[in-house]
Amino acid sequence: MRAESVKKKYNSECYNEMRMKLPSLSVNEGMARAAVAAFCAQLDPTASELADIKCAVSEAVTNCIVHAYRDTVGIIYITVKLCEGGLVRIEIKDKGCGIENVELARTPLYTTDREGERSGMGFTVMESFCDKVRVFSGCKKGTTVTLFKYVKGKE
Repeated sequence: MRAESVKKKYNSECYNEMRMKLPSLSVNEGMARAAVAAFCAQLDPTASELADIKCAVSEAVTNCIVHAYRDTVGIIYITVKLCEGGLVRIEIKDKGCGIENVELARTPLYTTDREGERSGMGFTVMESFCDKVRVFSGCKKGTTVTLFKYVKGKE
């Protein structure tokens, strides 16, 4: 697929949008997941599609809680857009420490967790449940993860 057709594919016109911001507390991971799923329900997704979205959101939000703000509480910004053709675009953004090397961070089993409690599979999980994942980050400027998922819905 040519670069311009890929770009067009993921830049569909959007017709509905939800925004929320939550403190980076672990109790809010479930809230974020449920709110995004409830908003996406208007597309009449299959149970499998909804589970994929919930799992990917859970991983992205958990990354903000665990890594972006480490020993402090910050804000997690979530924007969900419903776009033409069944495209769901979910942006999860923080203003935390940022990721020094995004390519390395996306490598399966890579983790910065010194205690060894994290598997290093967050981005791998997001990629397995979404059609596309974009990650932009700057040290001490935060990270934006954008999840793209096409919902075919129940037929």
